[in-house]
Amino acid sequence: MKQLVFIHGGETFDTYDAYLEALKDWTYEPFKEFGERWKATLGDKLGEEWEVFTPTMPSKYNAKYIEWSIWFEKVLPYLNDGVSFVGHSLGGIFLAKYLSEHTLPVSVHTVWLIAAPFDADDSEYSLADFVLPESLELFSKQVQHIFVYHSEDDPIVPFSALQKYTDKLPGAIARVFSDRGHFLQPEFPELIESIKETPPS
Repeated sequence: MKQLVFIHGGETFDTYDAYLEALKDWTYEPFKEFGERWKATLGDKLGEEWEVFTPTMPSKYNAKYIEWSIWFEKVLPYLNDGVSFVGHSLGGIFLAKYLSEHTLPVSVHTVWLIAAPFDADDSEYSLADFVLPESLELFSKQVQHIFVYHSEDDPIVPFSALQKYTDKLPGAIARVFSDRGHFLQPEFPELIESIKETPPS
């Protein structure tokens, strides 16, 4: 059975005080309806051939890289050679950082980075300790296929992140969208198609 691990996004702050200030500023909307997003239906869309892991990473509203690393490593014993990963937003830079600093105990088939920040340049948002190393060579070496998806109208992560990733990851395939924002839509057929069609090992 093919395996896929999805790492969701989150919020980061440089200090605990900054996090507290953000909590004070956020508006509680008890009656706002949040539609189902594509990440919730990944397993259903991919079908019985795929085993999909969707770990809930710790403290998503004040994420810390070390905490995410600890939790991510609890997933690793369940993975087989040829596993693939999808990282959305902060989950994307988490995968890029972790795979650039650690060799996984299993081979990695494909990684999809969806609206992943590269650095804090040109952004009003902090990445705290989710900072990429100077070299992404290990990431590139241990992953057979890398896709980087970004939309030109992303209001959260600058579109320039896509070019920065492809510059640092030779062979990565860029997919540019014009109207997907931060990829929060209910359907993502292009990703499902790409996952199903990526060449086998």
